[in-house]
Amino acid sequence: MTSDHHTGSRRRFLTGALTAAAAAAGSGLLLLRPSHNDTPGTGASAATPRPGPPGRPAPHSEAFRLRPIAGDSSMGEPPHHPQVRTQAEEILPGARHAIALTFDDGPHPDNTPRVLSALRKHKVQATFFVIGENAAAFPHLVHAIAADGHVVGNHSYTHPQLTRLSADRVKDELGRTSDVIDRILGSPPQWCRAPYGDWDAASLQICAELEMEPLGWSIDTLDWARPGVTSIEDAVTRNIRPGSIILQHDGGGDRSQTVRAVTDYLPGLLNDGYRFVRPRT
Repeated sequence: MTSDHHTGSRRRFLTGALTAAAAAAGSGLLLLRPSHNDTPGTGASAATPRPGPPGRPAPHSEAFRLRPIAGDSSMGEPPHHPQVRTQAEEILPGARHAIALTFDDGPHPDNTPRVLSALRKHKVQATFFVIGENAAAFPHLVHAIAADGHVVGNHSYTHPQLTRLSADRVKDELGRTSDVIDRILGSPPQWCRAPYGDWDAASLQICAELEMEPLGWSIDTLDWARPGVTSIEDAVTRNIRPGSIILQHDGGGDRSQTVRAVTDYLPGLLNDGYRFVRPRT
């Protein structure tokens, strides 16, 4: 009798359990069953997942993310492993009166300190895409850029046109520059700009493999050609709009016109309510 009683109880228990499981499945709930080998601290919840097809990574809604100087982090962190892009972004996503200043081809022993002084005067931060061989020659200037809160980006080692190089050469140009910046600052760059803004699928792939995001521009001041201070200023003030990324140079030759133009147009942009952002480091 006792045995029949226990048997009947077990049957009723199993019937109730199966009914509950079916109801849960119908409601979309997932019931987890522990393994027979589970012990505290091990088992299904702690075991290494079984091999299987890799899941698709979550898509990134923005090609890159920026933060204001004031420290607002609402725009988020850059991805730890950037996905391969089809092109460099040329405008800031979702910007509200935010713009970005960028300077290429430095550091330069004369121009870079003067640009830093102008930015410091107006409490504006920027991004400096440095050439690897220049960074190696003037590491103290790379330190000065970072010490003022600016972002240091990768602009290749010798400024070649990446699309004319083999994949190995591209990897050397970008990889060597990242290594130089890493040795100087203690961390590699997260942002990269191709010389002449010229990317292709292979170079964008290598950029992602080196865990960098490509950044382009929307306003080209043509300051490299030294067109005159007024021309550089007009290129900025006539074309500026929320989300603009401004291309200028602190290296590659005499950049006194650039320094003067930056000094002249910054107060007006600040008075117009523009705020200057930089890639998040």
